[in-house]
Amino acid sequence: MTHYEGDLRAIDGTRFAIIASRWNPRISDTLVAGARKAFADNGVAEDAIDVVRVPGAWEIPAAAARVAAAGGHRAIVALGCVVRGDTRHYEQVADGCSDGLMRVALDSGVPIANGVLAVDRFEDAERRAGGSHGNKGEEAALVAIEMAELLGKLP
Repeated sequence: MTHYEGDLRAIDGTRFAIIASRWNPRISDTLVAGARKAFADNGVAEDAIDVVRVPGAWEIPAAAARVAAAGGHRAIVALGCVVRGDTRHYEQVADGCSDGLMRVALDSGVPIANGVLAVDRFEDAERRAGGSHGNKGEEAALVAIEMAELLGKLP
């Protein structure tokens, strides 16, 4: 039996993209900083990371599709924050973003780490962007490193 598992080891020459929403900048900027720190802590050079900023979470999948199609990145980190409001807009944006990211990943073969927070309250986002629940940007970057390494091993 063959066993495959990714490592937190960035392959030399590997490029990563961070696609992040500008909406809720206090949260999004903290997530981006966390992702950049995790990449640096795991040996990814700063010049091997491209950061793409988009208006909101809804626009992240379209940018991810373009980045994935260009073929220059081994994995993509998607970051943003959608906070529930009084309308169905929250569900449409959060679900649409998540579904779009999965479609891009499956269609392109480029792994996408979904670090787009979908929370009930702004305080919930703060806990996940450097607060008591850690930094989901860091976690997403670690997923991207591992998946890029794993997919390089798979037949």
